[in-house]
Amino acid sequence: MKIVTAIIKPFKLDEVRDALTNIGVHGLTVTEVKGYGRQKGHTEIYRGAEYAISFLPKLKIEVAVSASLVDKVIDAITSTARTGQIGDGKIFVGPLERAIRIRTGESDADAL
Repeated sequence: MKIVTAIIKPFKLDEVRDALTNIGVHGLTVTEVKGYGRQKGHTEIYRGAEYAISFLPKLKIEVAVSASLVDKVIDAITSTARTGQIGDGKIFVGPLERAIRIRTGESDADAL
């Protein structure tokens, strides 16, 4: 089992969710986060005053999947979240040692 974590632009959430549903992913967790990468934020002008925005709003999506589904999940996220602009995000994949469904007690692959 693997945990796939993706940082994406907020307006891409619905497209990414639909793409993941289409490949058989039945659940995901979404968290509103702020951060920066190579772009290091940007400056904006508000009421004539210029100010720097160091941390940009993003969404963190976490999906627990079987190892055989990881490549499809990565392809689904990259194809739908990509805008071609700086700040499209990143995907991280890590091992998932154990999963338990609280309601039924099912574990590992059965819990996904």
